[in-house]
Amino acid sequence: MNELELLQQADQFARAYTALTEYRPSYPSEESIRDLDRLNEQLTQTGHSALSTLELMNTVAGSATVASNGPRYFGFVLGASLPVAAAADRLALAWDQCASSADSAPGVHALETQAAKWVLEILKLPEQSAVAFGTSATACGLSCIAAARAELLARIGWNYVEEGLVGAPDIRVVVSDVAHVTIKKALQILGFGWNNVIKAKTDEFGRIVPESLPDLDDQTILILQAGEVNTGEFDPFDPLIRMAHDAGAWVHVDGAFGLWARSTSRLSHLTNGIDAADSWTTDGHKWLNTPYDSAMAICRDPQALARVMNSDAVYSSASADSQKNLTLEFSRKARGVTVWAALRTLGRDGVARMVEQHHVQARFVAERLTAAGFEVLNRVVLNQVLVRGFDDVATQRIVAAVQASGRVWFGATVWKARPAFRISLSSFRTKERHILELIDILEAIGPRG
Repeated sequence: MNELELLQQADQFARAYTALTEYRPSYPSEESIRDLDRLNEQLTQTGHSALSTLELMNTVAGSATVASNGPRYFGFVLGASLPVAAAADRLALAWDQCASSADSAPGVHALETQAAKWVLEILKLPEQSAVAFGTSATACGLSCIAAARAELLARIGWNYVEEGLVGAPDIRVVVSDVAHVTIKKALQILGFGWNNVIKAKTDEFGRIVPESLPDLDDQTILILQAGEVNTGEFDPFDPLIRMAHDAGAWVHVDGAFGLWARSTSRLSHLTNGIDAADSWTTDGHKWLNTPYDSAMAICRDPQALARVMNSDAVYSSASADSQKNLTLEFSRKARGVTVWAALRTLGRDGVARMVEQHHVQARFVAERLTAAGFEVLNRVVLNQVLVRGFDDVATQRIVAAVQASGRVWFGATVWKARPAFRISLSSFRTKERHILELIDILEAIGPRG
């Protein structure tokens, strides 16, 4: 089988898989998971045929996939892949570019440059900002926090790039006491130490209380949230950012999904004042519904990001706006291409409709579950519905019953030290019939589990 025939076979498998998206169980069966033992093979001396390798992948691993690209998956704010974004990803894969700079991939560089302009436009962020297309909110958050530390040190005369942290002045970090785990991970990688990070108090909705904000100074990084992962709430940006900048602090906003509220006039009020921050992160594979992995680090001062991300070498120098000089990766996939394809195809109205649709769906789910006797714990300001059953044991039984059904999927969480479950609406595939099916399943289980 030659190369083109093999690619055609892979495409046939992919087409068949996609055709069943509407009907695929939300989570693989126990039998499919047990069958994964077939992949536990010895590495052979001579190898297998390419076709048999592809067939094994399709039949065994393909049967054990989670249907996060489907309409009945409500876990972890995972958007499905828009057809045009998935198609663009396949085309870019065929190109197989090292998307580091205009020199190594001029076509991709042009696409990502345009995508960056559109991202800033639709999110209404400062047009001079740098947009780095990275793998995830973790990697992009790490980049922005590293840039923040280097910039604050530079302002007081310390060259972080040349001198590192040995003997450097201390930089403090203040986060929400319900900060997302990706922020914690980025901070631990950067060596801040979670016990050294200052946690700001939040209200009953998970928003930082301005009156309780710890003291800030010009050696502080304040990290805020646009879309708390459980409640979907937003920190009060106007007063918090003003307080931070008055003290000379750097403000970073973790907006993995919540930042997309700025794309619609109906919900943009949730982000009032957010454009005054110094850096932001958001995901494409969440609300823009691009394939994994697609995220963005956005920095008001491009030089602050380039200072710590630059990877020019004697054999590979490039412009400051080259993605290799803005992201963690030197050799990188063309991640911004799917963002370009999604934005060009959807336009402003298409993105806004998708965000608004999920907000409406979330409010409908919350209303119906409340009427059925469940306890909805949040105000449903965006796309998250945070729920409990009759008591903690019932809540755990409900989650187990839903996941065992295979018909829909959402995950458990903990809110205010008690079990809960979280229903996330973020897939363009999720229609009214899928919402009604979710509600029917939960009503049949009942709040007592």
